[in-house]
Parts: sequence; C-alpha cells; structure tokens
Amino acid sequence: MAARSASATAPAAGRTDRENARIEITGVTKRFLTPSGDAFTALRDVSFTVEPGQFCAVVGPTGCGKSTTLGLVAGLDKPSEGSVKVGGREVTGITDGTSFMFQADALLPWKTVLGNVAMGPIFKGAKKKDAQALARDWIRRVGLAGFEDHHPHQLSGGMRKRVAMAAALINEPSILMMDEPFGALDVQTKAIMSNELLGLWEQLRPSVLFITHDLEEAVALADRVVVLSAGPGTVKEIFDIDLPRPRGSVQEIRFDTRFLELHHQIWETLREEVQRSYARTTGEKA
Repeated sequence: MAARSASATAPAAGRTDRENARIEITGVTKRFLTPSGDAFTALRDVSFTVEPGQFCAVVGPTGCGKSTTLGLVAGLDKPSEGSVKVGGREVTGITDGTSFMFQADALLPWKTVLGNVAMGPIFKGAKKKDAQALARDWIRRVGLAGFEDHHPHQLSGGMRKRVAMAAALINEPSILMMDEPFGALDVQTKAIMSNELLGLWEQLRPSVLFITHDLEEAVALADRVVVLSAGPGTVKEIFDIDLPRPRGSVQEIRFDTRFLELHHQIWETLREEVQRSYARTTGEKA
C-alpha cells in the first residue's frame, strides 16, 4: 500500500549495519489454533517495509496483531503465509543484531543495575571487566550514574525503564523491537522516556519497530506510522511523518501545527477500526 503524506526519505546512515537493518513483511498471514481447536486469524495479508535506520510505529486497536507482527520479525514465530525478511534474508530463527524492550520489566531481580546492563556484552563474549566498563558508560548515558549497585526493586518505574533501555542498546543493535515499552508509565515519565529514547536513537540509528496504542506517541517518535485494521489485522494505511529531525521535546512538538494535522489525518483512519474493535467486545453494531 502506498504511503501517505510527504517526505519518505530514509534517515541518514548511523553506526548500524544498514544492509542488515531492512525489514520486509510481504503478504503475511498468521493463524493460531484456539483451545477448542478452531483456527484464529490474527493477521491477514500484511505488507510493509521498515528501511534501515527508520523509526516505524505500528498502531491499531486491541487484538489487531501488533505484537504478533513483532514476534514474526524477531523470529519468535513463523507466518502461516507470506514472508518476513531482515537484511534480505528470510527470518527462520531468532534475528541477529536485534534487541527488545517490552511493556513489562524484563530485568533480572537478583542482579544489580550494573549486572543487568552488562549481560548483553557478556553474552556476546566480552570479558566481565570490559562489559562492566561499557555498562557503566551506558548507565551514565541514561542518567542513572550512582545507581549501579541498586537492584530493580529499589528503583522507580521510570528508572527501571532507563535500565531496560541501556540493556537494549548497549550492544548497538541494528534493529530495536519495542512492544509498548512506556505503556505502564505515567504521562510525565512517559514523555521524559520518549525524549531519552529519541536522543539515544539519534546516536545509533537502529531500525525501530515500535508497537503502541498511543497515537500521539507514534506521531511524536516515528518516521512512519502503519495503521492496522481491527482483527484480523491488515494494513489499512501507511503514513510518512514529515516532522523535522531532531524533533526536540515531545511535550512541545505536540503543539506543532504539522503534528496536529498528521495526528488528525491518522486518527480519522484509526478511529473506525477502534470503534469496530470496541463493538465486537460489547456486541454492539459499529
């Protein structure tokens, strides 16, 4: 499906391996078996591309297959039909060069902040001393210097998200998968974390696949917004976001005239799907 709006130019090259950072989803359908043995279609004929270094947000009503899409790109599952390629190669297992951030904390409670952030380099074969030195640098980058020896339960929700962000980015992934990473945060902390994410993404420029229910968040962060229909999810429309980068504060950009125009355009497309999804759960007519 053709993208709407202006400026579909791919971001400038960063430090990621651009050749391996292109995500291609082509004609993907995904079916699951329900507990009763019936087939349930989560996605139907989904196609879109995330260019190297591009920040792509996927929005849609509950149950439209957003997280399913993320799992297929990550190699956690396989499509029933169609293909998913990363770097021109079919995804057949866990995708190399990929990091994750989830809505729920994925930190190990028995490890300190330093221990959690250092795990990535250690798993890749770095010596413990080198991994910890790199981890200290990333802990500083996310504003948590001085908290290296704290455990997750000693941190606020926003601080834990900072740790998770450092852990996701320390290996400088070519692709960053984010499944509503800030969904559980209060509005103020969510805005701060969005600013932090944009600042770090500008430094590394991985390709980002960002799942969210929050349309304002999607427009403020992304280069491209993919709107999925009510389940089974299909690509209803794709919008290229022509807000200039660097974006600056997400709190302020939301008052920008162009931001409001884009938000209105996308909401007009999304609103019908949200109403359809709600009607299904209540038994009402959309």
